[in-house]
Amino acid sequence: MRITSTCCICPVLVCLCFVQRCYGATHHGSIKVTRNQTKHVEGETEVHHRPKRGWVWNQFFVLEEHMGPDPQYVGKLHSNSDKGDGSVKYILTGEGAGTIFIIDDTTGDIHSTKSLDREQKTHYVLHAQAIDRRTNKPLEPESEFIIKVQDINDNAPKFTDGPYIVTVPEMSEMGTSVLQVTATDADDPTYGNSARVVYSILQGQPYFSVDPKTGVIRTALHNMDREAREHYSVVIQAKDMAGQVGGLSGSTTVNITLTDVNDNPPRFPQKHYQLYVPESAQVGSAVGKIKANDADTGSNADMKYTIINGDGAGVFSISTDKETREGILSLRKPLNYEKKKSYTLNIEGANTHLDFRFSHLGPFKDVTMLKIIVGDVDEPPLFTMPSYVMEVYENTKIGTAVGAVTAQDPDTANSLVRYFIDHNTEEDRYFTIDANTGTIKTAKIFDREETPWYNITVAASEIDNPGLVSHVPVGIRILDVNDNPPELAQEYDIVVCENAKPGQVIQTITATDKDDSANGARFHFSLDEGLSLNPNFTLRDNE
Repeated sequence: MRITSTCCICPVLVCLCFVQRCYGATHHGSIKVTRNQTKHVEGETEVHHRPKRGWVWNQFFVLEEHMGPDPQYVGKLHSNSDKGDGSVKYILTGEGAGTIFIIDDTTGDIHSTKSLDREQKTHYVLHAQAIDRRTNKPLEPESEFIIKVQDINDNAPKFTDGPYIVTVPEMSEMGTSVLQVTATDADDPTYGNSARVVYSILQGQPYFSVDPKTGVIRTALHNMDREAREHYSVVIQAKDMAGQVGGLSGSTTVNITLTDVNDNPPRFPQKHYQLYVPESAQVGSAVGKIKANDADTGSNADMKYTIINGDGAGVFSISTDKETREGILSLRKPLNYEKKKSYTLNIEGANTHLDFRFSHLGPFKDVTMLKIIVGDVDEPPLFTMPSYVMEVYENTKIGTAVGAVTAQDPDTANSLVRYFIDHNTEEDRYFTIDANTGTIKTAKIFDREETPWYNITVAASEIDNPGLVSHVPVGIRILDVNDNPPELAQEYDIVVCENAKPGQVIQTITATDKDDSANGARFHFSLDEGLSLNPNFTLRDNE
């Protein structure tokens, strides 16, 4: 088909488009295109400048997910050279030609033979040509056109990141942002409302709300208290078609936990406590515990205990166990039931980490009274002195009384006491003791010059409880008597010169005495009168 420049009409191919919109809206149209024509298709303005010998094509549309028994009609190709006598043959090539799209080469009708998915492929680029059946020569130049896959709402919104786990502080103001969730829809966002998502809350009201457009979840109540309820499971739905009836939806779960703030002061369960402590408790030992309860957790529940007053403030101390948050009461001074039978303490428990936003809920401390009962313990006998020193003369006869020790039961029962000597050394066997009176007596004759001092240990026990024993050290000094004569300090061998002058000192004699100085320190020297005297020598006592 050849057209000269003098012709007023160029042969063109006319496409009859079959356009099906969502929900079954079907439009048929025949569009004849001439030179420099502007067409309006579905709100779009396309300006086509037709070459002198070319085809001009509109976009064809095919509905995705077509499930009908027959092939889906797409549109019709028609050349103005076609006189309806079958001499024109239409040929279709390009993407999907012959497999997805088939054409009646006589009528130019195009059909889709397969169900298409827009989310996999949005359009197909094809080429059309009209040839003369007799000569196989083209009647028109080959032209390119597009078949767009028309979207339907076949994809539900999806949350890709759920389920979510988030936290928000308790007592937050209403409207506090918790989390933004986002759902995606694989449908065409540029066509209709198939991908227009609206959020709503299915579970979690009235505690939380969600912005229908942004998906931002917020608190919906004032003063949500963790101590009343800590965990919430919120279900958020995303629905396409702008939330209209018939839209597809997806959902996700948001697990929300309220985190703790210090909004609860410590409280002692009781205003009065009583504690029993035996008088035998050791100084420095823990004698009891006390605890104030705090509904908060972590550092918000940390506290410190203090003895603020009471008659036992100097006798007891209190510290805080950081793990258990208990007050540990310890003994600072010994207890004596016979002197004081009870004490009273006022104990304060106070939070150490305060949140001034909640100071109006305070004060964040509490006070309780603790009465301590001192328990009477059967104590061993108590000696009247911490140690004893006694004296006895040497050479005294066996059975001589040296002295006496005294002990008594410190308890109110005032049990009788029995005495005995711990025979741990040989020295302990040199004395005896009266079990009833505590009188110590000699069991041998002592020589001061042999042993001047003895150390023994006396024990006392109660008759009613012989297992309770007290001990006391007793030192016994042996006193001296003058029972030893003086002796020359050494044997003297005296040498005198023959020319010694009369009155010249030729030797000084020294004597010693084993007795104590009180009995033997002063000596009197003289020549033995029983022997014959030598007139050549004299002895003078120098006093």
